[in-house]
Amino acid sequence: MREAARTARPRACARSGVRAPRRAYNAPMSEHVILLHGVWMRGLTLFSLARRLRAAGFSVDVFDYASVFGDVAAICERLRARMRDMKADRVHLVGHSLGGIVALEATRRMKDLPRGHIVCLGPPLKGSSVARMLAQVPGGRWVLGANHDALVGGIARWDGSRPVGVVAGRMPFGLGVTIGALTAPHDGTVAVEETRLIGLADHCTVDATHTGLLFSSGVADRTVEFLRNGRFAPPR
Repeated sequence: MREAARTARPRACARSGVRAPRRAYNAPMSEHVILLHGVWMRGLTLFSLARRLRAAGFSVDVFDYASVFGDVAAICERLRARMRDMKADRVHLVGHSLGGIVALEATRRMKDLPRGHIVCLGPPLKGSSVARMLAQVPGGRWVLGANHDALVGGIARWDGSRPVGVVAGRMPFGLGVTIGALTAPHDGTVAVEETRLIGLADHCTVDATHTGLLFSSGVADRTVEFLRNGRFAPPR
C-alpha cells in the first residue's frame, strides 16, 4: 500500500553531518525570525517585539552584538553563522535602526543562506543626518564607534535577492530634535526619507518614535504581514 503522504528528501545538517528528520510535504512550514537591535542598544529592548512575533506563530531569537565596538563585517559573519545553524525552512531578519543595515549587509550576494524576508524598522539606509552631526563634534566619532561609516554613509541601493520591507516612524520626538539635524517627517532620530532605498519591496510609515517602533503592536502587525507575504497590507 502506498504511504498516505510522501515525505520530503532528507537534508544534511550544516555541522554534524547527521541527516535532518524527514518531513511530510503537507506539514506546516517552519519559520524562524532573528531580531537585531540598533546602535547603543542591547537585545533586552527587543523582548516586546519578540513576544508578539512568537504569538503570531514564529520561532524567535535575539541576536545581541556590540553595536559600538564591533565592526559591521565581523557582526555580519556571526549573523550568517547563526542563520546557517537554524533548522527552519525560512529564516527571516528583523532589524531596528543599525540592525536593519546589518541585516542587509549580511545577506547581500550570499547564496548559501536559508530563504527568508527582511524587515527594517526605522533604518538610516541612506545614512543618518544625526550621525553626521555627531561626527563633527569633539568625541562624536568615538560615540558612533566602529560603525561610524555604516551610520554616516548608509547603503547606495538594495540589490540582494531577499524581499526587504521598511517601517518608518513619523512621531517627531527624540535625540535628533535637540540636535536640529532632521527633515520632517521623522521619528525623532531618523528621517523618513533616510529610510527609503532603491530596491525595496515595500515601505510604510506609522505613528511611532524611533524607540517606540519596538513596542508598537501596529508595527509588530506590519512586520508579521511582510514576513508572511513579502508586502505590507494596504492602509485601511
